[in-house]
Amino acid sequence: MKKLRIFALAALASTAFYACTSSEESTEETTDEAVALADGTHTISVDGSEVSWKGVMLGVKEHTGTVQLTEGTVEVTDGAITGGSFTVDLGQIVPTDSAYDEESTKEKLVGHLSSPDFFDTANHPTATFVITGSEGTSVMGDLTIRGITHPETVENVEIHSVDGVTNIKGDLTFDRKKYDVSFDVPVKDMVISDDVELQVSVVSMK
Repeated sequence: MKKLRIFALAALASTAFYACTSSEESTEETTDEAVALADGTHTISVDGSEVSWKGVMLGVKEHTGTVQLTEGTVEVTDGAITGGSFTVDLGQIVPTDSAYDEESTKEKLVGHLSSPDFFDTANHPTATFVITGSEGTSVMGDLTIRGITHPETVENVEIHSVDGVTNIKGDLTFDRKKYDVSFDVPVKDMVISDDVELQVSVVSMK
């Protein structure tokens, strides 16, 4: 597969914020620019990196949250992402939405997502994504959930340097039923979407 140099789609506009100091108002500028990754192996910092998820019950509500990244690397050759891997801890599912009540709590959601109905974290505590190559703003790899592996693609990859810190972002949507995450609500008018949406934002230490 032809490997193309990975660049961010466009640089975001620089923004400014204001802070008051005694009787004077000062302005500090935050720099944000598109960059290319240098050749070599880039170790991902767990601190500052985040994997966000969204699951939707069609026509009813959606849930969002995060899972903890435990380790990651990105390998770059001739300016192209050619390898690397990421591991997330499915035992650390944190809901971030507010679609709960006394009967349906965050704790119950986490318990259900951790059960054999969904990710079966007791037997499969982690999920991994192993990079196999890239083309344009897409990064291809093998996603493993519940011990089942399928090729998937991270789309819309952007690489930015914000105040000297390199951040890599992208989107991945996968069909949960391919990985035996096959629970369905036993109510005719309540359907859980097969698609699980992930937003990946990782910080490079190199």
